[in-house]
Amino acid sequence: MTVKLNQTGLRHARSLVRDGKVVRDERDDWSEHAPSADDENDFIDKHGWTEYGKWHLGVDDDEDRETKGHYSFPYGDFRKVHRCGVISLESRAGQFDHDDIRDESKKLLELIDED
Repeated sequence: MTVKLNQTGLRHARSLVRDGKVVRDERDDWSEHAPSADDENDFIDKHGWTEYGKWHLGVDDDEDRETKGHYSFPYGDFRKVHRCGVISLESRAGQFDHDDIRDESKKLLELIDED
């Protein structure tokens, strides 16, 4: 498994933050705020895999692009960026030595906290 930074997802996240589409929740809220598998499936059915991919900071090119396994490190609920999601993915990226994802998530968190 070779997970790398999803530049498209990062650009999308930054754009959402700049547009004020952010939930400034607390660190431990992600378990309750993360989209469920049904939410993900509904979003994919309505918007497709390309749009689904924009909500993740990691991609694995060893996995088929039209599978959930291709995408990792989600940061939002398909409407807004969640601060708790960014914190969670930063921690997980660091644990698994995905330094580029960890570093960009830190910058994204700084952008969220600027307001």
